[in-house]
Amino acid sequence: MDLFQPTTDLFEYRPYWAECFGVAPFLPTSRQEMDALGWDSCDVIIVTGDAYVDHPSFGMAVIGRVLEAQGFRVGIIAQPEWTSAEPFTLLGKPKLYFGVAAGNMDSMINRYTADKKIRHDDAYTPGNIGGKRPDRSVIVYAQRCREAYSDVPVVIGSIEASLRRIAHFDYWSEKVRRSILLDAKANMLLYGNAERAIVELSHRLAKGEAIDDIRDIRGTAFMIRDLPKEAKLIDAADLPGESPADTSTPQPEVVRLIDPHQKFHSDDAFIRLPSYEAVRDDKVLYAHASRILHRETNPHNARPLAQAHGDRYVWLNPPPIPLSTGEMDRVFGLPYSRVPHPSYRDARIPAYEMIRFSVNIMRGCFGGCTFCSITEHEGRIIQSRSEESILNEIEEIRDKTPGFTGVISDLGGPTANMWRLACKDKKIEASCRRLSCVHPSICKNLDTDQTPLISLYRNARKIKGVKKVLIASGLRYDLAVETPEYVEELVKEHVGGYLKIAPEHTEDGPLSKMMKPGMGTYDRFKAMFDKYSKEAGKEQYLIPYFIAGHPGTTDEDMLQLALWLKRNGFRADQVQNFYPSPMASATAMYHSGKNPLKRVGRNTGDVVVAKGAIKRRLHKAFLRYHDPENWPMLRQTLKKMGRSDLIGNGKMHLVPRTQFSSNRARFQTFNTQHTGLPSNPRRRHSVKKR
Repeated sequence: MDLFQPTTDLFEYRPYWAECFGVAPFLPTSRQEMDALGWDSCDVIIVTGDAYVDHPSFGMAVIGRVLEAQGFRVGIIAQPEWTSAEPFTLLGKPKLYFGVAAGNMDSMINRYTADKKIRHDDAYTPGNIGGKRPDRSVIVYAQRCREAYSDVPVVIGSIEASLRRIAHFDYWSEKVRRSILLDAKANMLLYGNAERAIVELSHRLAKGEAIDDIRDIRGTAFMIRDLPKEAKLIDAADLPGESPADTSTPQPEVVRLIDPHQKFHSDDAFIRLPSYEAVRDDKVLYAHASRILHRETNPHNARPLAQAHGDRYVWLNPPPIPLSTGEMDRVFGLPYSRVPHPSYRDARIPAYEMIRFSVNIMRGCFGGCTFCSITEHEGRIIQSRSEESILNEIEEIRDKTPGFTGVISDLGGPTANMWRLACKDKKIEASCRRLSCVHPSICKNLDTDQTPLISLYRNARKIKGVKKVLIASGLRYDLAVETPEYVEELVKEHVGGYLKIAPEHTEDGPLSKMMKPGMGTYDRFKAMFDKYSKEAGKEQYLIPYFIAGHPGTTDEDMLQLALWLKRNGFRADQVQNFYPSPMASATAMYHSGKNPLKRVGRNTGDVVVAKGAIKRRLHKAFLRYHDPENWPMLRQTLKKMGRSDLIGNGKMHLVPRTQFSSNRARFQTFNTQHTGLPSNPRRRHSVKKR
C-alpha cells in the first residue's frame, strides 16, 4: 500500500441522500432560507465566530461546501448572540451534529493585543466592530449548543481548537489550561485542515455509527477512560532518566495499528505524554511535552498521543494525510458565491475586502518558525493546487467578483514561494522528524526549484482582463535566493512598490530560538532585490518584519537590532511584541525558560525570556528608538548597559541627549539630519503588526 495515499479519495464517497436538493446559492442562515431550499432540517449546523462569507478563504464556507458536495444539508449560524441557547436553535435540531468553530482566527488573539489590551475592531465582523464573539468562542458556543439540544453531538474545530488540543499554556490567564475538549464538553475535536476527518465522520454518523464509537479517524482527538491494553506504550510521561511517575498500572505490550487503513512507522505504538496535572505544576515537564508533540506531527510516521487529565485521557490520533493536488483543486473549485451573505447588505467586512481579489495557491509551511501557528495547524507538507485550477479561479474573480479592476492582489498562502516545493524522496519524507526543512540550513533533500512559480505568474498575467498580479503574502527569502530567476521575475513584475519579508531579528540568539536564517541571507536577497528593481527602472522597497521580546532575546540583542534599523534607515511605526500563542514551541520557551528544540532536562540550559510589562515595553522601545516617548526609558537603559556613547545628537547616536518632543520641527530634524533617516515619507518604512 502506498504510504502517501489514503484509501478513499475525498470526493469518492457515495453521496448522502440529500444530494437531491442540489447546490444552495448560499448555505442557509435562517429558516426562511431553508424553506426556500425545500429543507425540513439540516444534517450539519456550523456555528462560527466569523461573519459568513461564501469564499474559499473562509473556513466555514470551505467545510460547508465540502459537506454539501457529499450530499449533506449544511446550515450556518454566524456570530450568534451567546448569552442564551435560543440563537442556537435558529435552524432547528441538526440530524448529525453541531460543528463549532471560533473562525479564521483564535478568538483571544482576535480580541486582545500582545500587551493584553482589548481591540475595538474585528476584521471578520461586518462594520469592523469588535466584541461580536465571546472570549474562548469554541468553549462558549459548544456549551450553548449542548444547552439547545443535549442529545446532539458537538464536534469542535478551527485553529482555536487545534492549538488547544492538549494541555497548553494560556497567555491571557498566565496558567496552563487543560485540553479544550474538557471545557467545551465536546464529543470530538478535529485539528488541522479537517476536510478528510469531517467527511469521513459525517458519512459514518449518517450510516448510524455512534460518535463515541468512532475512534480511528486521523486528525481527531477525544476523551477515553482507559488506555488500550493491547497496544504498545512508549511512556514519555517523565523526563529522560527520571523514574516513572506511575508503575502501578499494567502497561500495554502488544502493537496495534490505530488506523487500520494506514501504515505507520516500524515501532507502531502510542506515546503517553506527561499528564495535565504534571505539566501544570512542572514547567520543565511542560517543555518536555511540547518537544514530544512537535516531533510527532509528520502524518507518515506520527504516533497517537495520550495525555491524562484526572482519571481520563485525551487521545490524539495522528495528523490527517495531506490533500492531493486533485483534491485541493476540487475543494477550491466548489460553487462558492465568493461574496458575503446577502443579509449583511452593504456592511464592509475588512477581512473579505483584503482577500476578495487574491488566490490561495497552497497550504502548509515547512519553515517551522517556533512562534508561528501555521505549521501546528496546517502541517509541514505543502499541499498545492494545480496551475490550471489557480488560473481558473483568477477568471472567476474577473467574471464574478464585484469591483474587480484587473488587479489580482495576491497569489500566495501561508508563504508566497513554497508552491509545489517538497521533499525529493517520499521515503525520506515519510521517516523524517525534522521540525524545519530550512533550519539550521536548507535540507539537501528539499526541492527548492521555484521556476514553476515563474510559469504560473506569467500565465496569470496573460489572462484577458488582468492588468497586474501582485504578490502580497510573506516571502521566504532564504528559499527565494536559491532560484535567482524567480527573484528577478518577482521583483520586475509583481511588486507593487513594497515587498514584505520577515527577518524577525538580526542577532543569532533570538534567531536560533525562532528557527530563522541569519542576516547573511537577507543581505543576499536585498542585493538581488535592489539589482532587479534598478534594472526595471522602479523605486521599490523591502518591508522587513521584526519581533520584540521573543524568547532568547537579551537587551543587548534588541540594542543591536535598533542600531541595524538606524544604519539601514528604517523607522518602525508599528511593531509587534512576541505573542505567546497556545501550543507554539516559542510559547513553551516563554513559559518554561527551557528550549524544547533540544532534549529537555532539569539541568539543560535556560532560555532568556523577556517577561513582565516593563521588560516587554523596553524591548518594544528599542524597535521604536526614534519615538520621543521612548527616549527616557532608552537613555536610562543605555546608561545601565554602559552604552552612554549612544546618547547624543549626532548621527552615531541612537537617542538624543534632551527631550524636544513638543517641538515638531526639531523632532523631524533629529530624525533626518542626526539619525540618518531619510526625509522622503516613502522611505519611512513600517515594521507592521503580524
